[in-house]
Amino acid sequence: MYFSGPDCAVCQVLKPRVIALLQREFPRIAVALVDCAAAPELAAQQSVFAVPTLTVYFDGQELLRLARNFSPAQLAEALERPYALYFGA
Repeated sequence: MYFSGPDCAVCQVLKPRVIALLQREFPRIAVALVDCAAAPELAAQQSVFAVPTLTVYFDGQELLRLARNFSPAQLAEALERPYALYFGA
């Protein structure tokens, strides 16, 4: 889940890069985009208080949470091993 805000410049720049990375290198991970301004209740339920925030779940368990300052390279590095173990890639 990628949480962003309409007034967040970092969110708008990072979002297409994260989506492209996930589609290219981790195609079996579904992406959900959440606009925190439009869905503040969902953001609060997920304990998201800063944007951008990215949460990754495997089998309903939160595996990874990156917030504010992160790069697509950090995301790729964090997902490589669990993705390979889970999907056998």
